[in-house]
Amino acid sequence: MQSNPIGGDAGHGANGQAPAHVLVVDDDPTVAEVVAGYLDRAGHDVARAADGPSALARFARRRPDLVVLDLMLPGMDGFEVCRRMREQGGPVPVIMLTARGDEEDRVLGLETGADDYVTKPFSPRELVLRVGSVLRRARLPVPVPGTSPAAGVLRTAALSLDPAARRATREGAELALTLREFDLLAFFLRHPGRAFSREELMSEVWGWDFGDLSTVTVHVRRLRAKIEHDPARPRLIQTVWGVGYRLAEPEDMAAGGSAGAGAGRPPQDTRPAPGAEGVPDIPAGASASSPDTPPRSPDTPPRSPDPSPGSDPSPGSRRSARP
Repeated sequence: MQSNPIGGDAGHGANGQAPAHVLVVDDDPTVAEVVAGYLDRAGHDVARAADGPSALARFARRRPDLVVLDLMLPGMDGFEVCRRMREQGGPVPVIMLTARGDEEDRVLGLETGADDYVTKPFSPRELVLRVGSVLRRARLPVPVPGTSPAAGVLRTAALSLDPAARRATREGAELALTLREFDLLAFFLRHPGRAFSREELMSEVWGWDFGDLSTVTVHVRRLRAKIEHDPARPRLIQTVWGVGYRLAEPEDMAAGGSAGAGAGRPPQDTRPAPGAEGVPDIPAGASASSPDTPPRSPDTPPRSPDPSPGSDPSPGSRRSARP
């Protein structure tokens, strides 16, 4: 553990948000006490655990609304604790704390199912804000069918997503989606054919105006691994080079399974896109905000051959204008 791992000022209350039961897991008593204190002052009910087994025992006794989980725990690391919590209780929001700045560790945390991560030293105010943001997404009001365009079951030829039941299926088979994966798929289904930058997705789905854009990249890849027949050649969630991602138009989805699919259309994302293998989209030595291929204008035709595997479609320095 790092000395003096926390800096900055605390947030100011919970902004009217309903109190939540938060489990803080960290073997450093100073960090655990400070984090628990700030969350308590924000109005939350906080429980603490100092290692993996005690965290799992508390989780089994009373399921928390959110877990703040340190990565570097003795004996059983945060990755394994997160996996076991998912096995025990299904989706639960998790924010990982890590003293490591390595992108590989951050990506692995997101791959494990964490909703967000915070790198030490961190600002307690930022942590409180992120806890509030994750809780808001997890507590979205249950929609009443017919009350708005966003309400009711969302469907494509192969996918069905019920926001009220938090249930998603592909060709009738249940999909095991995390809370954030579910929200991301719902957002795409409500806006078919429209391209969104990673900044826009982070703002609309995560509710953040700041953060590491690799969070979006990893969640798109995880979602592709679960909904695409061939994640290496995705037909549903397509890459728009130099912009970001979009959900295919209904006619493109229907054509995707046929031998002549896409005839007369420009080729979509055909680069290898690692899915279930757990290999990051971002190559070694390249960051999420510095793709290994330079951005191009949306009006420029695709280059040949395709960009190298792992290149990111939306540079972190680019921000698409909102409509």
